[in-house]
This record gives sequence, structure tokens and C-alpha cells, in this order.
Amino acid sequence: MSDQAVILMAYGSPDRLEDVSAYYEDIRGGRPVRQELVDELVERYGRLGIGRDAVSPLNAVTEQTRAALEQELGLNVYTGMKHWHPRIPEAVERALDGGATKLVGLVLAPHYSRLSIGDYRRRVEAALAGRAELVFVESWHDDQGLVDFLAGRVRGTGAHVVFTAHSLPARILEEGDPYEEELLATSRLVADAGGVTEWSFSYQSESATGEPWLGPDILDHLAALHEQGVRSVLVCPIGFVADHLEIRWDIDVEAADKAHELGIELERIEMPNAEPAFIQTLARVTRQALAQQHEPAQA
Repeated sequence: MSDQAVILMAYGSPDRLEDVSAYYEDIRGGRPVRQELVDELVERYGRLGIGRDAVSPLNAVTEQTRAALEQELGLNVYTGMKHWHPRIPEAVERALDGGATKLVGLVLAPHYSRLSIGDYRRRVEAALAGRAELVFVESWHDDQGLVDFLAGRVRGTGAHVVFTAHSLPARILEEGDPYEEELLATSRLVADAGGVTEWSFSYQSESATGEPWLGPDILDHLAALHEQGVRSVLVCPIGFVADHLEIRWDIDVEAADKAHELGIELERIEMPNAEPAFIQTLARVTRQALAQQHEPAQA
């Protein structure tokens, strides 16, 4: 029995259509959600072929990733979801019950923001309550394995490459958050490694919270590219690593529909999911974390 274990984290997604309301409320911290918003989300899942008894693609891919990473590392790897089951505290308890005294916290998102990765870390630390050592991977946006993997997805394309990531409230820039800086750094590294000279960056998946979010949104960006004469686009969602609603709907449906309206040919790279090369990247990032001393969280 090893005294080391990994808490592999993701956002989480409802397993069935009937779970959507509870999932949405969890995201909103237990606050009730207007029925029309629930109905809209249910419709999107339904149009993507997720039925009453079907498992969400994100949860399925996360489990495949967990199992493959566990085999690659030879360590116990526990899944902890932020907004669904099994939750992060459950994963921590399972790791401790299994005898772990040193945990690696790894989120399936390469770029750090206090609002995203910082929140995952706070949840792990609260659940752990000092009962074991925690080594938390706060960013792996410039990991060479990740860069090489994504570069292989865009290499040789004749299209204009648009790198995307989930938008966040714009106020994070005033707070000195490194999120946008890391996203642009990854974009440059992947473009250089892939020999891509025509590329740009935009955000996607903005939430309606009543405050400004980071932009430009990909739908607006496609219109701007069209005005510049671009007629072929390859979307590379560097802020995501798996197929889920924000890929299959926001890119494959909404962005694709917008591109069709504009007369732009739009394609998307295949997501890393649980591909062996990507699992090896996660394993290397984990091993590097285990080899380092525990460092304090970013402010």
C-alpha cells in the first residue's frame, strides 16, 4: 500500500436529464434556478443525445482518465468533482482511508485562476484539514507534453487557428490574476510548436451573471475574422481537456452555426480525453509534483 495518492478533479456534470436541476442549483450554491434556465440546459443535453439513462460524457471521460492515470502511475487515483458526485471531500476521505499521507491535487484544467483552480484547492484543503501533506498542481499550462500534444492537433492545418478557453469575470484582470496571461502563453507555445502562423485567441461559455466577462466571445470573434477575410477556422480549445457540454454545444453547435451563417468552414480538434499520450502528460505532471516539496498556495 502506497502512502501517496492523487485527487483528480473536474467540474462534474449531471448523469441524467432528471439531475440537471440539482446540478444547476449546486453550481449556484443551493440557490433556486429559474425553470426556464433548467429547461434550456435539459434541451441542450437532449439535443446532444444525452437521455434519461445516459451518462454525461464528462463524467465518463473523467473516469476513463482516472483509471488510465492510476494504471500509469501505479498509485491510487481518486476522482473528486466540484459540482457532482463523487465530490472532492469524498475523494479526500477515500484517499485517507486508503492510508495516504501525501496527496497530489490535480485539476483537469491547465490554467490557473483564483476563481477556478484556486477554488478547487480551497475545497481540497478544507476537506483535508491538515491530516496529510498536500502537493497541489496549480498550473501546467506550459508543460511540454501538453504543448506537444496540442501542437500535433494543429500542425499542418491550412486554416486560421482559434484557441479558446472558458471566459471568467473581467474583474480578475484588475486583481492580477494570471489566467489570461497563461492562456496566451499556451497559445503561443502550441502555435510555435505546430508551425502555425495564422492564429488568434477568444473566449467561450460566458455565463449571464450581470457583470462584464473576458472577451472577445468566439461568436463575435468569428464575425470579426470573417470581416478580415478568413474563411476557414480550426478551433483548438486549450482551456479544456475533455468532451462535455461546453465543447459539444458551445463549439460544435453554437460556433458551428455562427460559422455556417458567415460562410466560414469551421472544424474543431479532437479533445485529449483519455488518450495514452495525454495520460502520460498527466502522469509526468503528477510525478514532478511528488518530487517537489509542498509549497504554500498563491494569494
